[in-house]
This record gives sequence, structure tokens and C-alpha cells, in this order.
Amino acid sequence: LACSLPTWAQQTQPATKTAGAKPAPVPATPREELKSEAKGLALAIQTTEAISAAQMDIAARVLTGRADCENSQSVDVNAVQEKPGVFVVRFKNTAYVMVPEETTTGAVKLIDASTGVVWLQIPVKSMLLNQRAGKRFVDGCMHSEQRAAVEAVKGAAANMATSKQ
Repeated sequence: LACSLPTWAQQTQPATKTAGAKPAPVPATPREELKSEAKGLALAIQTTEAISAAQMDIAARVLTGRADCENSQSVDVNAVQEKPGVFVVRFKNTAYVMVPEETTTGAVKLIDASTGVVWLQIPVKSMLLNQRAGKRFVDGCMHSEQRAAVEAVKGAAANMATSKQ
């Protein structure tokens, strides 16, 4: 009996973990699986969302580069080379990934759907606003093309005024 005790003690001890062995994964609950699936679907839609022909037409009218704004601020608008029709709009230390959205007025409108931030470009100026909060981040922004257009209108108005005299 004494000689069988050590053998029995060895057999009842739990198995030790081997180095580098990982514990078995805990199965996800149905709720966690749905959340994960929803996140994956949202990401897939966002990354593969096709830009329509109308959006591409709008994208062709987006002025890119630095826009100087009121209060010595600026906004940088740059096209994403790998994704036609997608733009990165930077203001202060924040970058927004935006796509064109059709408008009834013909204005150029870029929107970051995840944040509700909008870049609105009209012939004489541009502005960055938070559509959800209903406030402007910055106004009176002008690219060099917009400045030239404003100067041309002022010059034409001045010419018309002098020709009527």
C-alpha cells in the first residue's frame, strides 16, 4: 500500500501548463457576436461605399490646398489619392475624412458622416461647421481661386461704375 501512494498522488495532481500554452478562448455571447458583426458590417460599408457619378462631379469642383480664414486661422483640404472622391479636411489639430454630398443650391458640400462636420464651399468663400451642434468652427475661408473670383467681380463692378459716368 505504501508503494502505491506516490503513484496515486501523481495521478491526482492537476496537469501543469506547458510554457507558451494559451488558454482556450472564451466563446462570445450572442450579444457580443451581434455587436461584432454590426461593427464589421458598418466598417465594410464605410470602406467600400461607392462614390456616385454625381458625387464625383462635385469632387471635381472641390478647391484643394490651404484656405485662409477669419481670425488668422486656416483649413487644409486635400484629396485622398487612393480613394477618388474622398477628401481630408484639416482644421487645427483635427482631420476629417469627407465625401461630397449633393445640394439643391449647387454649393460644394463635403461631409464627415461620423462627426456631422461639413465643409461648405460657395463661389466667394468657404466655411467649416458642425451640422449636429449647429455652429461654425470657422468662416470666411478663401482659397486663392475664390480670392481671384472676388477680385474679378470687384473689378468688373468698378469698370461698370466708371463707364456709366
